Amino acid sequence: MSNDPIIEHAPRSWTQRLGAILWPSFFAAGVMTMVFFAFVDPLDLRDISFPNLDAEIGRGFGYTICFFMFWAATASSSLFTWILLRPASRFNTPLKDD
Repeated sequence: MSNDPIIEHAPRSWTQRLGAILWPSFFAAGVMTMVFFAFVDPLDLRDISFPNLDAEIGRGFGYTICFFMFWAATASSSLFTWILLRPASRFNTPLKDD
């Protein structure tokens, strides 16, 4: 094992962490919403999902709900990626020689 020093980077602020998770997921959710609704009408989706709610859910509300569902899915993906890419040196300590 080499004796090279481990370079520790300063931890990122919460604003940078949230931005790194939420901004790419926001962008991906927007693209997914556009592609999805290019083929699916929100009113048809409403009729399949909630056949008894005719007047309560309109197109705009359908777009909004679907966008936030896509955003939650892509944000969770970004969050899990961030968790997996954290530097191990911050959490693991070397084993002591006996």
